Amino acid sequence: MIILGLTGSIGMGKSTAARMLRRLGVPVHDSDAAVHRLIGPGGRAVAAVGKAFPGVVVDGAVDRSALGAKVFGDPVALKKLEAILHPMVSEEKGRFLRRQASQRTKIVALDVPLLFETGGDRGCDATILITAPPSIQAARVLRRPGMTKERLEEIRARQMPELEKRRRADFIVQSGLGHRLTLQRLTAIVRLMSKRRGRHWPPC
Repeated sequence: MIILGLTGSIGMGKSTAARMLRRLGVPVHDSDAAVHRLIGPGGRAVAAVGKAFPGVVVDGAVDRSALGAKVFGDPVALKKLEAILHPMVSEEKGRFLRRQASQRTKIVALDVPLLFETGGDRGCDATILITAPPSIQAARVLRRPGMTKERLEEIRARQMPELEKRRRADFIVQSGLGHRLTLQRLTAIVRLMSKRRGRHWPPC
């Protein structure tokens, strides 16, 4: 089974690319969505996050705004949160891979915003970086509720520089040139990778 790593900084168009991969028949495990499930109503991480960050749990779910206020700008608090969430997300990813392998799926994708930063690329057969010019990135992100230029810069500072991501990626897909071109590029990548053999699944 071929494992593709899909990544891209905030506002680069990665979520749109993930939807396109699904349209192409590639199952995608979304790590952000996994986090939302874990801290949502009844989520497995709610109790642990609430204990580590008192006051962020409301009606059985983590209030993401309250949590963000506690961890943004505080590397120690962010590491504490990651220590809770990352193992649980990894468990979900493992279940996803085993399920897809049992169904004899040829290609899967792992949607991970911090793929290179966390070393997740080492478990992938190839990596796809979704990118766009900084002006387009900023315009997209600043349309989001509650987002400010200062918060965007803080998020950028936590992420690997774009040039380094480009250097590491196997494929680079520009998302600022229209959906048709993005889809064409992803289609070509899937066709190319479908001819290869996976190196990471089954695990050794």
